Amino acid sequence: QVQLVESGGGLVEPGGALRLSCAASGSIFSILDMRWYRQAPGKKREWVATITRGGSTNYADSVKGRFTISRDNAKNTVYLQMNSLKPEDTAVYYCNGWDGPKNYWGQGTQVTVSS
Repeated sequence: QVQLVESGGGLVEPGGALRLSCAASGSIFSILDMRWYRQAPGKKREWVATITRGGSTNYADSVKGRFTISRDNAKNTVYLQMNSLKPEDTAVYYCNGWDGPKNYWGQGTQVTVSS
């Protein structure tokens, strides 16, 4: 089992920045990919970014060039640096860990971009 806890959400003005954190515990050695997803009100959950065990990254087109996913293996933590935030980035952001057969989810953290 893997436990994931997100933090770092909040209210920010358009053009601002936030850094989300996802602290992992449990059987983290089994995790292959770490991902961020988000879900806006009334919309389906959508994938945002991935970082593999080897450190490769991939991003949704909507966030490419603005968001950066990274990991600190010593702290068992994955980050999502979000810059140049837009109102359409408003959503609950979820951390996800995938070990092949299973997906693990955090509880989510709210990000609101508004003036």
